[in-house]
This record gives sequence, structure tokens and C-alpha cells, in this order.
Amino acid sequence: MGELKDRVSKEIIAAMKAKDKKRLDVLRYLKKLYIENDTAKKQQPEIDITIAHAKKIKDSLSMFPEGSTQIDGIKEEIRILSEYLPAQIDEETVIGMIKEIISTHDNPNMGVVMKQLSPKIKGVFEGRRATDLVKSLLS
Repeated sequence: MGELKDRVSKEIIAAMKAKDKKRLDVLRYLKKLYIENDTAKKQQPEIDITIAHAKKIKDSLSMFPEGSTQIDGIKEEIRILSEYLPAQIDEETVIGMIKEIISTHDNPNMGVVMKQLSPKIKGVFEGRRATDLVKSLLS
């Protein structure tokens, strides 16, 4: 079993003992995703599964009207999932990475910069925001 899957399993037990229903539901779903991955033909690292699930949940926030009762539940789910995600990096660090990539190329363009930047920021910085930063630095 993977490290994250072990941690989630132990925290499921703790959530059951604490009778924390929301946390228990989030962790059980995360464990379900890990188990599905174990039986898949092409397995992914557990951290990638966690990142993809957290992104999906964050994206779903925009589907609910402002002031909706579901928004609070989704924000709580995001807060719980964030405990299992890698630490986020700040915007200044990403700007420094972009400038470094731009300086190594004679004729930098969006595709070249994003191709090198994307693997470095995967899961630790929002891709859409990085795209906007690249556009502003290239113009």
C-alpha cells in the first residue's frame, strides 16, 4: 500500500472514532479513488490522484450560485483534501521560474515556456494563473 493510502486509512479510523461525518466521507472517497487506481491498467502516483480530485472539487465551486448551502460543504471538503496535497508555492517563486526559463531561450514563446514550467508547478500552483503570468511576462 502507498504512503498516502496508509495515512488515509488510519485517518478514516480516527474520523470514525471522532464521529466526524464530513471528514469520514471525504477520506472514504479518496481511498476509493486509490483502490480504483490499484486495479487500473495504467496506475498513477497517489499524489496525482489526490491533486486531480482536489482540482475537480475546486472547479465545482463555480457551478453553485453564491450563497448556496453546498458551497460551505465543498469548501470544507477542499480544506480536508488540502492536508494531503503538497505545499503550495507563492506567485513570486513562479515568476522567478518563468523569468529563468525565458532567459535561457533566444526566442521564447508561450508553448516553450509552459512546456518547461508545467512539470515544475504541477500540483503546487494553479495552471491557469501560471498561464496568465507567462502571458504578462512575454508581452
